[in-house]
Amino acid sequence: MFFWCILLEASAGAIRVLVHSTHVTLLARLADVEDHAAWTEFAARYGDLIRNVAERKGLQPSDCDDVVQDVLLALTRRMPGFEYDPTRGKFRSYLKTVTLHAIFRRSRQKAGDVELEGMGSRAEAFGAETPSDEQWDLEWRQYHLRLAMRTIEIEFSEQDRQAFSLYAIDGRDARDTADELGLSVDQVYQAKSRILRRLSALVAEQVAEEG
Repeated sequence: MFFWCILLEASAGAIRVLVHSTHVTLLARLADVEDHAAWTEFAARYGDLIRNVAERKGLQPSDCDDVVQDVLLALTRRMPGFEYDPTRGKFRSYLKTVTLHAIFRRSRQKAGDVELEGMGSRAEAFGAETPSDEQWDLEWRQYHLRLAMRTIEIEFSEQDRQAFSLYAIDGRDARDTADELGLSVDQVYQAKSRILRRLSALVAEQVAEEG
């Protein structure tokens, strides 16, 4: 029930809960299993990433939600007393290992009841080697883009974002985009350039912060 509450809060606040803590600060707070706000923020940050990877692996929506819970449960067993040491490896690699194991075990569980005990220990330390997985890597890149776009929604006007969406994402002609939005072609070019530049900087900052 505790984790279902966290997932519901994270889902409802996914747009509002942006980056209240730095990545390192958030990991430190997770050492306290009773820090409800920290776990809610973690679920808001990484819940969609975990869920989308599970969906790409062929799990049904309800099973994908269960995978998110399984990952949170595994982390609660690992995080108490945890101290982040980037020299031992990246948190991304650890989260990838725990997530892929959770997906594997949840898939196997469809054939019968399988206990999830020990799932977290399989990942061992943050520096543990993890199998290459293109689906995870793709979702990780998409995760960073989604996170960066939340900041873009705050920092740029709706008109600039519409111009960027139509021209840069949908591939519309610059003149058609300008006419539809009541802008000049140069303004469309500028909106695309500013947002792409900011997106690149945001993603670089996010990746660097993760160590």
